[in-house]
Amino acid sequence: MSDNADPIHDVLVIGSGAAGGAAAVHLSAAHHDVCLLERSDGKSLKPCGGGMAAAVQHWFPFSLEPAVEQVVRRVDFSWCLQDPVVAELPGDAPFWIVRRERLDQLLAEEATNHGAVHQTGVDVTHVERHGADWQVTAKDGRQWRARALVIADGSGSPWPQRLGIGPRGVNHASTVSVRLEGQGSLDDGSARFEFGLVPQGFAWAFPLAGGVNVGVGSFIGRDELDSNAVLRQLLPDLGFAEDAGERQHRRLRIWNGHHCLHGDGVLVVGDAASLCDPFLAEGLRPALMSGCEAAVHLSRWLRGEQTSLRSYSSAMRERWGESMAWGRRIAQVFYRFPGVGYQLGIKRPTAPRRIAQILSGEMGYGDIAQRVIKRLLLQRG
Repeated sequence: MSDNADPIHDVLVIGSGAAGGAAAVHLSAAHHDVCLLERSDGKSLKPCGGGMAAAVQHWFPFSLEPAVEQVVRRVDFSWCLQDPVVAELPGDAPFWIVRRERLDQLLAEEATNHGAVHQTGVDVTHVERHGADWQVTAKDGRQWRARALVIADGSGSPWPQRLGIGPRGVNHASTVSVRLEGQGSLDDGSARFEFGLVPQGFAWAFPLAGGVNVGVGSFIGRDELDSNAVLRQLLPDLGFAEDAGERQHRRLRIWNGHHCLHGDGVLVVGDAASLCDPFLAEGLRPALMSGCEAAVHLSRWLRGEQTSLRSYSSAMRERWGESMAWGRRIAQVFYRFPGVGYQLGIKRPTAPRRIAQILSGEMGYGDIAQRVIKRLLLQRG
């Protein structure tokens, strides 16, 4: 270990986004020595819609509301900008829109309040097992060591495959995000989903305080997403110029099967673990969920209460993977026959409530999958 290395920590977390921040919060609160390593300086925009169920609040002992910019109570659906469906979401504040930069900052601040070290501008170039510990090396030569490692650096992370954890073959969605100033024709508390313009995917518009997050995603096709063609039609319909906003392109890892998410003293969480919902593209809730679960199982392992981290993989399979297995089957049918899916799925009177229940975790895809798939395939036939 070089002279500029830190002392050995309990846990190194590579990436201080939602998943890494959630893990760091709970591990530091449990009195473990945690070091968060983040590549960016925290000032850049996050290419994320920012939607998450308010139900995630019960996973945290402090309020997430400082990061919440809008509470969505109504969802507007459309097909090729027409054939609208307007749905009032059930329950009290079922869906939050957060500004991702602020959420990530809030989690990192809470972790440091409990004693975690947060270092930005760290471009990790090497990760290896070093005796009983993990050693991480940055591009500038700095090194860190710890008893355990959490991989939380997003969809572009090279480390799960190199360390032999997570899925070997990664399925990607092609997405483009646009941050816009002003809300155009989008009302406060109202989100928009457009299913007809995007081949094998959909577009969304989520309101912020004084702005809108617009996104376009294609989920099962292999063709290049022509996001500009979609945005030229969608943005004017939302009350913006067709060339408004700065576009951020991203390849998002989506769930594609049950896989081991742990190794010897190492866990992978969030987008790096390919946890994103393959049907609705929900990534924030599984990111926060996996970070919280990682902290529980790592804490037990660090204290010698269990000899492996296999329980983390098992918990994520039960809490998330079983539902996503059905979600992927629904996506494969829905996005191949999207017109049928819109008519027989989205336009059904019960659909908005079912979507809200799935996003909140009250219901899983398995509860509706067989009926939905049968309905779509029979109608197609």
